[in-house]
Amino acid sequence: MIVLERVYGRRGSGFSILVDRIWPRGLTKEKVNADIWMKEIAPSTELRKWFGHDAEKWEEFRVKYKKELAKRDIVEKLREIKRLETEKGKIILLFGAKDDKHNQAVVLKEVLDSLDFEV
Repeated sequence: MIVLERVYGRRGSGFSILVDRIWPRGLTKEKVNADIWMKEIAPSTELRKWFGHDAEKWEEFRVKYKKELAKRDIVEKLREIKRLETEKGKIILLFGAKDDKHNQAVVLKEVLDSLDFEV
């Protein structure tokens, strides 16, 4: 099971992966308490800046980010997350965005939930 959680005000327990390219502003490693930081799986700097968490760009952002996630080196990271899900049972994808419906973690979960890798 993969769940999403905003890194600010974290409450859940389980194996957690920070999926932001930039470290969450104002938080220490202890407060984030992520097991892994996979910044390379986050949207590219160019895509992140273009999107700017503008809900009007959401659908186009989803398409562009999914294309980035299809790159070979990123697919290996997706496989790693799926292996961890099998091993740990629950994975928490941590994100810093204020909007919990329009952010990269939502797209990432969508992609991960649709994959059927042999792990």
